[in-house]
Amino acid sequence: MGNHLVLILKLIIMVTIVDFKVRMNSDGDPFNVLIVQGGIELVKSKETGLFYATAKQASIPSTFDDKTCQSLIGQELDGSVQKVECEPYEFTNEQSGEVMELSHRWVFVKESEAVSEVVKTRLFEEEPELV
Repeated sequence: MGNHLVLILKLIIMVTIVDFKVRMNSDGDPFNVLIVQGGIELVKSKETGLFYATAKQASIPSTFDDKTCQSLIGQELDGSVQKVECEPYEFTNEQSGEVMELSHRWVFVKESEAVSEVVKTRLFEEEPELV
């Protein structure tokens, strides 16, 4: 028999750091979160039946200062933004002012982790302290 060449291609899914925001931890101390965004998705509108382009976003708590966060914008990370079910909560759309009740969150999932591992550890962690 002849030699067989097996070629394994690994598809690497990436997110891009697109922004950062300042949040407050449970003690009222500020910390920065990195805003990551997945790739473009085409979604069909339930109202019009037409497609529109969108991208899912999630935040990752960090210990970085503003200057470092700003310098990271544009960098890519291995992973994806995935939908995770959670306890219902109220969400206010910043653009329209509409208040909605949601029962899911969008979380960053590192390429090598399963969503269930992320949910168990991240949603119940305390926010990081600034160093």
